Amino acid sequence: MKLQLALDLVDIQGAIEVVKQVESYVDIVEIGTPIIINEGLHAVKALKETFPNLTVLADLKIMDAAGFEVMKASEAGADIVTILGVAEDASIQGAVEEARKQGKQILVDMIAVKNLAERALQIDAFGVDYICVHTGYDLQAVGQNSFEDLRTIKAVVKNAKVAVAGGIKLETLPEVIAVQPDLIIVGGGITGHADIQAAAAQMQQLIQKG
Repeated sequence: MKLQLALDLVDIQGAIEVVKQVESYVDIVEIGTPIIINEGLHAVKALKETFPNLTVLADLKIMDAAGFEVMKASEAGADIVTILGVAEDASIQGAVEEARKQGKQILVDMIAVKNLAERALQIDAFGVDYICVHTGYDLQAVGQNSFEDLRTIKAVVKNAKVAVAGGIKLETLPEVIAVQPDLIIVGGGITGHADIQAAAAQMQQLIQKG
């Protein structure tokens, strides 16, 4: 199991300062959609140049023109790029094709997918690297989480690695670890903590114990 830090801060320098504190404890750093909207792919480039040994994920949430967008993110230094599970099959396949050319990986974000098991099964056949269940901010606000969805896709996905995102905190992490996803994505559960470094260290310690 790996730990991914989701950075949804709105500026590059703020993101760099956070990563400096936790780089020893996280496996992947995600440049979240809000940063990319505010700063563009410069944010991905800046993080990769500052932390060349860290795996960087660009959370583009691609919906169309997938090959082109994967190419641009790859040029900026992204190791993993996200596309939405609700995108057209041709878009997801195009993203995978371009990622292979670039030596990069694709994570499919299943946010807003209605029939998770059916769609996960379809996407798993496209050769993607990760399939991620994701409860977004708007649903977290009304008390939902991704833990049950994680069990649903774990039961059907055979080829891709399985990831989970949305509302994971230190106190709920053991429940997630019990389902054994390949990748655990945490945002505010680390960045919203009074001691960011301690939160990341504790999470990594729990994950290592499995």
